[in-house]
Amino acid sequence: MSAQGAGNEIWVLGATGRTGRAIAALLASKGETPVLVGRDPARLRTVAEATGAGGGRPRTVTAGSVEAVAAELARSAPAVVVNTIGPFTRTAVPIARACLPGTHYLDLANELFAVTGVLALRDEAVAAGRSLVTGAGFGVLATESVVLRLCADRPAPQRVRVDAMPTIATESGPMGAALAASVIDAAAAGGRRYDHGRMVRTRLGGDLARITLPDGTTLSTVGAPSGELAAAHRASGAPFVVAASSEIPTGGLIRALLPIAARLLSRPALADAAVRRLAGIRVPRPGTSREFSWARARLEYPDGTVREGWLRAGEAMEFTAQVAAEAATRLAHGEARPGTWTPGALFGPDLAVTAGAQFVLDAEVDAAVR
Repeated sequence: MSAQGAGNEIWVLGATGRTGRAIAALLASKGETPVLVGRDPARLRTVAEATGAGGGRPRTVTAGSVEAVAAELARSAPAVVVNTIGPFTRTAVPIARACLPGTHYLDLANELFAVTGVLALRDEAVAAGRSLVTGAGFGVLATESVVLRLCADRPAPQRVRVDAMPTIATESGPMGAALAASVIDAAAAGGRRYDHGRMVRTRLGGDLARITLPDGTTLSTVGAPSGELAAAHRASGAPFVVAASSEIPTGGLIRALLPIAARLLSRPALADAAVRRLAGIRVPRPGTSREFSWARARLEYPDGTVREGWLRAGEAMEFTAQVAAEAATRLAHGEARPGTWTPGALFGPDLAVTAGAQFVLDAEVDAAVR
């Protein structure tokens, strides 16, 4: 199905942010027509000048709120929208719904309820003949693609655990309200896992594991309420699923305090105060802790067979930009299908390879010795 709307325009929402800038530049390098959307006209002009170097300068659209974005989408109906505006728990569903009936939608969400909220719009997307894609980044695609690779042409496993271990080069400066709100929203959600096919609440900071990477280094991960949980469940069909991340502190005292923090942050007034405080914290100068980002999936079958797979990528935000630009280009050029999707479910696990990742291990091991 080919995209309809304002020519082949691909709108990048939040185009002045780090990932938005990178996605717009990648789209321009592919010969696409990005339109830069944001709140600050001066910053948009600066990004447009940099993005258009050597080619036509991208058009800009100023929209200062989700409601303003929705109104612009209704007027223009671009071919594809790439949403990079966090927190996705507050932007993903309203913007995805605003894209219907004329525009394909793509976001970078990895918050559990942002991802499940977009996926729940399936009937509306099918009726409109549009694709709504959520989780088009390292978060979701990295672990999802390993699960899809391991599950290909096999019966559903009994248990699945996915572990996301990104390495991220931060930009110096204040954290900002959007990222702070995403962190607080995730903490307030508490822990989740699938148990007998149902998503259930668990202790935030549970499911601790010490993992040895293929390069011999070790990392600790703990359970997290991420979109990777929903994607792994959908990709595998397993009744028992855990999603974990190395991004949550794993120290004993901090993990003991996380459930208390989740209860406190579920109160709107406390959550808003925490967002304001966290937003002003200055992020350290750029640097990465490891050379590669890693994703692992471990599948257990009723007969005792265990399969384990790994994906290796570079810096996680660069990988995310590559995934989003490639997926948006495919949507604009006829690879859309009506409905709601995670990126691996729509485009297959090799989307991660196209974005620069490598599957480095796909092995069966003896469950008795793991």
